[in-house]
Amino acid sequence: MAIPSFVDTVRLHVTAGHGGNGCASVHREKFKPLGGPDGGNGGNGGSVILRVDPQVTTLIDYHRHSHRQAKNGEPGRGDHQNGASGADVVLPVPEGTVVRDFETGEVFADLIGPGAQFIIAAGGRGGLGNEALANKARKAPGFALLGEDGDDLEISLELKILADVGLVGFPSAGKSSLVAAISRARPEIADYPFTTLVPNLGVVVAGDVTFTVADVPGLIPGAAQGKGLGLDFLRHIERCLAIVHVIDCATYEPNRDPVSDLDAIEAELAAYGGLEDRPRLVALNKIDAPDGRDLAELVAPSLQERGLEVFPISTKTGEGLKALTYTMARLVASRRVEAPTPEQVKVVVRPKAPSGPEFSVSRQSDGEGGFVWRVRGEKPERWVRQTDFTNGEAVGYLADRLNKLGVEDELTAVGALPGDAVAIGAGTDPVVFDFAPQIDIGAELLSRRGEDNRLEELRPAVQRRRAKDAEYHSAKEAEWAVNVALTGLDDSEDDETDESDDSGETDEDHGNTD
Repeated sequence: MAIPSFVDTVRLHVTAGHGGNGCASVHREKFKPLGGPDGGNGGNGGSVILRVDPQVTTLIDYHRHSHRQAKNGEPGRGDHQNGASGADVVLPVPEGTVVRDFETGEVFADLIGPGAQFIIAAGGRGGLGNEALANKARKAPGFALLGEDGDDLEISLELKILADVGLVGFPSAGKSSLVAAISRARPEIADYPFTTLVPNLGVVVAGDVTFTVADVPGLIPGAAQGKGLGLDFLRHIERCLAIVHVIDCATYEPNRDPVSDLDAIEAELAAYGGLEDRPRLVALNKIDAPDGRDLAELVAPSLQERGLEVFPISTKTGEGLKALTYTMARLVASRRVEAPTPEQVKVVVRPKAPSGPEFSVSRQSDGEGGFVWRVRGEKPERWVRQTDFTNGEAVGYLADRLNKLGVEDELTAVGALPGDAVAIGAGTDPVVFDFAPQIDIGAELLSRRGEDNRLEELRPAVQRRRAKDAEYHSAKEAEWAVNVALTGLDDSEDDETDESDDSGETDEDHGNTD
């Protein structure tokens, strides 16, 4: 099957890179086997970025390759080494590309202006290593945080050509010929009773005004309802400042005349909607053909009565084109003054949700006749994704974080009882656990959660030294006990006697005599 050269709508699957996991490592060296945590952080995942490139005019590349993925971040390593971040993937798109969610149709961005860009899929953040998690209360964490997954979504890209003037009309009315006659564009032109398949764009200079003209193909009766290709190309005139009806005055088709052609095209524009405020011009083309000039002179007064400016023209001889182009320039200039182009933002950021409570708790059915307490919120869900549930210390750290955030108190306040099922996490596969409120049993015990107990264990050399010290002190105590038993004199009494003797005082010194 042949692939078209011009594509203005595509479906694209974009996947950002996942963040690397943090590292749980303990520094080791000679005579210092447990020298403290030294695990590095994981690298951030790469993002998928859409960027306007003036050299790109079609979305054909994404029609051929509809899956794009950024690189994952590398995991952290020991010896204080952080993982490298994944490389971003930059996707060049034409100016005027609208980015939507494929499922909901929500508009993410409207990319206008060279260099405008939008991060459509943000890379996941890397997990913290145990070195970054250490603090005064948790000097040696025996765990690290997992990296977060990058965004993964289906989007649609829709190109809307940016042109100042849109040329509309029936097939073979001369729209492509008009573009070629008033600009340097050279579209393929033929007198066939079917429409051009590719919009043609030309740059026109009239006096000191420069503007662009687009041939919008595919307009036939029923186009706004999807007949033919009209609906596919009607989007290209949404951004036009003015509309020019190109009407064929030399058609051989029966039941057609300039007035009915105009009415038919206007009906399609009205059915599409949103174009009522665009000024209109009428170009009665092919006055060089037999009876063409007579027909143009016949219908011009009735069209002028509708308030339309009418220009009999010939794209073959050039007659009437100068007056038409200068009138186009005048309309474009006035419309630019009335509706100045807003300053383009180079970096488009998806708006964040309005600020509110950090989490919410609701009671939901579990689908099996029971219920579950569902905790939702950015922080709790992110913390769950970062937790390695095979590591008991990491689970304890998660419990402490949730308790500090107030999740436990809120569950108790809404009526949750010990043993109730609690689910945390986005999507249809949350983490479910039994509600077990913490009991205050001493801050010294609570502070040990998430702590690597290996640092509190005595090394063998220390254990031997302390054992010898204990043996020595035990022997000395036994020797003292034997001396007391033999002499009947406690060492403490000897010490008191020695003190009195050493003082140098006598009874006479106190005034006592026999």
